[in-house]
Amino acid sequence: MRIQMKKFTPQRIWILIAYTAAAAALFSAPLFVSDFRLNLLAKFLAFAIVALGLDLIWGFTGILSLGHGIFFGLGAYAMAMYLKLAASGGKPPDFMGWSGLKELPLFWQPFQNFWFAVAMGIAIPAFLALVLGYFTFRNRIRGVYFTILTQALVIITTTLLIGQQAFTGGTNGITGYSTVLGYSIGSPETKRVLYYVTVAALIAIFIFCRYVIGSRFGKVLRAIRDGENRVRFIGYNPAIYQMVVFTISAGIAGVAGMLFVLHVGIISPSMLGIVPSIEMVLWVAIGGRGTLVGAALGAILMNWAKSEFSTAYPQGWLFFMGLLFVVVVVFLPKGVAGLIGQIKFRRKRREPNHEGVRNPAV
Repeated sequence: MRIQMKKFTPQRIWILIAYTAAAAALFSAPLFVSDFRLNLLAKFLAFAIVALGLDLIWGFTGILSLGHGIFFGLGAYAMAMYLKLAASGGKPPDFMGWSGLKELPLFWQPFQNFWFAVAMGIAIPAFLALVLGYFTFRNRIRGVYFTILTQALVIITTTLLIGQQAFTGGTNGITGYSTVLGYSIGSPETKRVLYYVTVAALIAIFIFCRYVIGSRFGKVLRAIRDGENRVRFIGYNPAIYQMVVFTISAGIAGVAGMLFVLHVGIISPSMLGIVPSIEMVLWVAIGGRGTLVGAALGAILMNWAKSEFSTAYPQGWLFFMGLLFVVVVVFLPKGVAGLIGQIKFRRKRREPNHEGVRNPAV
């Protein structure tokens, strides 16, 4: 009991209180915001889930991926296939008829089951990441070369999705949903339930990520980030850890994609291209990579700013976003979350030491 009590320091108690307050605020949001704003917030929370997964591999492992939009999109397409079949009564969707298909393809048929779609929305991105990670990390492909490979994966996947219009809807994507598990997907009550599901998923994945980075596995990940050759020298195989964390990160992105489709009602190749993948990296960078809270906040704040600026200044919101990014990179290299640490560090340097002399400020 004494050992467990020592873990609950005042700082950790305050952090726990802050997390509890944030969770309570998210769960109580439907009481204070309109249905439109609630749907926007739900979409931002789905993006925050992507940011958590991306922070695992970039912030804690040092692997920069510019292809996470693919994993996000594959999860979204898996859920969209179920929703489209539910809307069409199990018959071939309209875009298949336009392309001359009269029977439902075999690989579409299992997606009539909701839980199969959920499982595939996680398994397909995770499997793709595992295969890519096996051939890259095993051959010690790192840094900019790995980043280029992830961008190439984005181009290949989007090209396939556009080219196979009869099976994927082409450039239009998959849309036209009506029900989910028998409930009207457009009703305010269903939207509210889906919002609560998204909040619960965000909290659960945040707790899971905290557990991962606090475990021995997470310590090895940070050691790989800081000195991969040293980790290999002491007997660990970095490739295995990198493959595992990359697979976990892709699965988390797939979960976010499924939730995104439920809130937005459409998925198309444009939503998982290079630009969305780069935006995901910007969320983590601006929020603060290597800090799960910062990554989630970065995704929420950036998308909120994007929504507000594009509404108020439709011709100039890109300049605002670019300026915001430049300011953060130049003045806050550790992101918004790092600002708190900088403030604490400056206060500590100004506090008098045991001799009554103040430390020099930085």
